[in-house]
Amino acid sequence: MTAALKQLAAQLPKAELHIHIEGSLEPGMMLELARRNGIKLPYADINDIINAYNFNCLQDFLDLYYQGMSVLQTEQDFHDLTWAYLLRCHQQNVVHCEIFFDPQGHTERGIAFEIFMNGICSALNKAEKELAITSKLIMCFLRHLDEQSALSTLQAAEPYLDLLTGIGLDSSELGHPPRSFCKVFARAAELGLKRVAHAGEEGPPEYVYEALDLLRVDRIDHGNRSLEDTVLVQRLVTARMSLTVCPQSNLRLAVVKDMSDHPIRKMLDLGLNACINSDDPAYFGGYMNENFDAVIDATGLTRDHIFQLVSNSFKSSFLTQTEIQTHLDHIDAMR
Repeated sequence: MTAALKQLAAQLPKAELHIHIEGSLEPGMMLELARRNGIKLPYADINDIINAYNFNCLQDFLDLYYQGMSVLQTEQDFHDLTWAYLLRCHQQNVVHCEIFFDPQGHTERGIAFEIFMNGICSALNKAEKELAITSKLIMCFLRHLDEQSALSTLQAAEPYLDLLTGIGLDSSELGHPPRSFCKVFARAAELGLKRVAHAGEEGPPEYVYEALDLLRVDRIDHGNRSLEDTVLVQRLVTARMSLTVCPQSNLRLAVVKDMSDHPIRKMLDLGLNACINSDDPAYFGGYMNENFDAVIDATGLTRDHIFQLVSNSFKSSFLTQTEIQTHLDHIDAMR
């Protein structure tokens, strides 16, 4: 039964809405780009890098994540990184993706905005033409930096607004509440950008409330700890607020102790608008299909759950209603 469900999940068209492009940097590419750009890494070989990808908390992961970023130097590097992820999408029937990127992680290293924007967008354009994968681009702010840095980054991004769909908020959650970023989210709204934020992963349900009420987000990234507050759950259900859930990430970062504890089935059974995503797939052991496989094995998802998850992924996207309906019709035809 589980094999048939995994095959179904693999065959169905899917949208990915929670993917950090820098988090798709595989160990082999990290080593290749370091050599290409003359970057000295604290690893002797690829096995050392693979071993370094073993961590069990968010901060240890982030330390490695920012170390990995150092190899991204040129427009070609960003193109190659993004194209490699899109090829994975093509292999796994991900037909639409909404990609996060972290400009502050690059501009702080002296990388000009045009370098990463041109590199990422050239790959996205190529994928639409050659692989029929559509995409949106979401610029995230690093919450361990202050709001003034975020405001300056948003201002620097204004020449590229036609390439951006939205903004997000990521990095270390605990101690960096959403309320610290009200001004930059308000400014983004004035510019016509969609807003999303990581909330309720490590942070408490209060952070989800703040993202909703103060940042006025269109989507919650993660949101697991919302389940601790029944009033919040009902509010999310009533509003059809989307939760972009990342099972393998939750396991690797100890948000859940075991995949059998993962709340994705409970979320669906409660009526929450949750969908599955890979987050930082190179670091967390799997892309979209691997995340589906893990929860199918561990949580007893049914055929109906699988169809609900893939439908939710499109309903939660920033595609037009006409585009969403086209995808939903395709999914319905596969029932």
